[in-house]
Amino acid sequence: MRIEKEYRHLEDIDEIRIFNGSKKEFYKPTPKEFDVEHVPIQELIDNIPVEIHTFIPYEDGKDFIIQSLGNFTLERYGCTQEDAQGRLLSKLSPVFFDILYDYLIDVYENHNIRKIRFVYYNKNKLTKLSTARIVYDMGRIFIASRNVDTVVSKRVDIDDRTFDEDKSNVMESFSQTGSYYNIHGKYTWSQGIYNIINRAKEEADDYYNIVFDLVIPEDKHIVNKIFNITNKETSQCEEIIRIRTADGVLKFIEVNLYSYFDESGIIIRQGLINDITQRHHDEISKPVDFMLDGFKNSTKLALLVEPLNERQYKFSKGFYHMIEEDHEKYVHSRNILNNIVEKEIVESLNDLIDGKIDKLAETFTYEVDGNPDNRKTVDLYIERFNYNNSPHSVGFLTDITEELEKQEELIEANDIKLILIKEIHHRVKNNLQVLNSFLNLEKRAYKNDPDLIIDHMQKRLTSLALLHEKTCRSEDFKNINLKEYMVDHDVQTKNLVDLPVEVEFETYVDEDLDLSVEVLTPLLLIIDEITMNAVKHAFPDKTAPDKKIIKEMRIIDDKTAQLIIRDTSVGIKDPSKITKNLGCEIIKSLTRQIGGTITLMDHENGTGYKLVFPIKMQHT
Repeated sequence: MRIEKEYRHLEDIDEIRIFNGSKKEFYKPTPKEFDVEHVPIQELIDNIPVEIHTFIPYEDGKDFIIQSLGNFTLERYGCTQEDAQGRLLSKLSPVFFDILYDYLIDVYENHNIRKIRFVYYNKNKLTKLSTARIVYDMGRIFIASRNVDTVVSKRVDIDDRTFDEDKSNVMESFSQTGSYYNIHGKYTWSQGIYNIINRAKEEADDYYNIVFDLVIPEDKHIVNKIFNITNKETSQCEEIIRIRTADGVLKFIEVNLYSYFDESGIIIRQGLINDITQRHHDEISKPVDFMLDGFKNSTKLALLVEPLNERQYKFSKGFYHMIEEDHEKYVHSRNILNNIVEKEIVESLNDLIDGKIDKLAETFTYEVDGNPDNRKTVDLYIERFNYNNSPHSVGFLTDITEELEKQEELIEANDIKLILIKEIHHRVKNNLQVLNSFLNLEKRAYKNDPDLIIDHMQKRLTSLALLHEKTCRSEDFKNINLKEYMVDHDVQTKNLVDLPVEVEFETYVDEDLDLSVEVLTPLLLIIDEITMNAVKHAFPDKTAPDKKIIKEMRIIDDKTAQLIIRDTSVGIKDPSKITKNLGCEIIKSLTRQIGGTITLMDHENGTGYKLVFPIKMQHT
């Protein structure tokens, strides 16, 4: 058996550590020597959680007669009260007599109160812990102790933890912070403390300052300074100390302690401890840095750790990218709220900071440096929670500016497509009705020439099909470029119509002449009618040179365009006859449809028409 004694300055208690002690060494049965009266309140003593031992001084403190022992001790050594009463402590337990004598005699002679902590180890494993107070009263020595038998493990089921505690443990794990309370000499440590000191919880931790015990010798004086300051009636202390963990790692610790006395005069200490090793040693990183590192490539999403704490906040790089600030120079404060456009959001954020609300999820407009020309739309979520009376917070900030713009573009594009589909259906229906009308007219006019009717109808259908195809491919069906269309139209006409030998098409169109589909449709039908008429009548002499059909389409002004279509033919001898045929009636009807005017041009060689029409119709 080995015994060590040490005065624990931090807890103001004498500690006695006993290694590998056996029952036989502590308890030696001995005959009864003295008759002692029973303790009058023994029934009460047996039913309170504190174990109480009673001793009567013998021969002026040379030894002590056992009047009673506590039940915990009796059970541990397998004896009864009758086996202990009336025996001298030096004979029943010589080991305890040697250990306790200096304390017992001091209390007996000076009526002091002494505090002792017994710590028992078996093969270097903690097996029992007792915290005792020795007092003198009514001519007797009383030892009152609280015992913890660490052989029985105390497991905390994860389902028994509250949501806030679980969330705080995660926060502390990432931020390398921890907190503790010390009340009546007993400590309560948060999980974050164990993350900092790199070990699991042990049963005896409630009775030790497990952080300050690891302070390196060079910084012990700082610990003494901390406790001198916090022993005042109300005080606060901030210091940086160095500790060396059980696995040999040196860490820099920021300590913020606050102490006060309660109504009973009991000192209460509470502390917040932050591992700031990263600031002093670049090779050591904290869990929160790994978490933040996961967001290092994100410029649109930011992780906010403790965003409501102006001293201990940690933000991922995306935050500084969004607000366009240098993270080395940035100082976190409420001033950033001045750049938020929506004032009701600012009020809600202030309520969150002041603890009036617990969470906030809002979308708002942020002006970089207060510049209204540099605006961003962001989503913000922050949740606030308390653990051990300490506020914590976590959140996310997302830049959704581009996403909103894309969404608006998609909505607009979808609206256009819906309108386009409806318009196409409407135009197809109208065009079929027009073609049906033309078919009925030509059936009466050319009833003896069905092939001609079929040729005309085939040409009209081809023109409308080409227009329909280009309309479906166009993103803007109200602005179809006429030049691009006419190139395809000429090719289709040559492939479809049985042209005389060596008849050529020449087409000139202004580059920026754009027409809506409702103007372009009648215009193409007019061109088809004139073209088919020219093909049928303009070139009776197939051997004549320079057989051409020429189309010129020009912009006259912002509102008006002009079409001149002519051929290099023999010309018309009696214009009055041509103006009364079916083709001419169709052309005039289509011209009225687009609100234009058409005239027959005087030409020495060939026949020509000039059509003046509005670029956009009034009801477009």
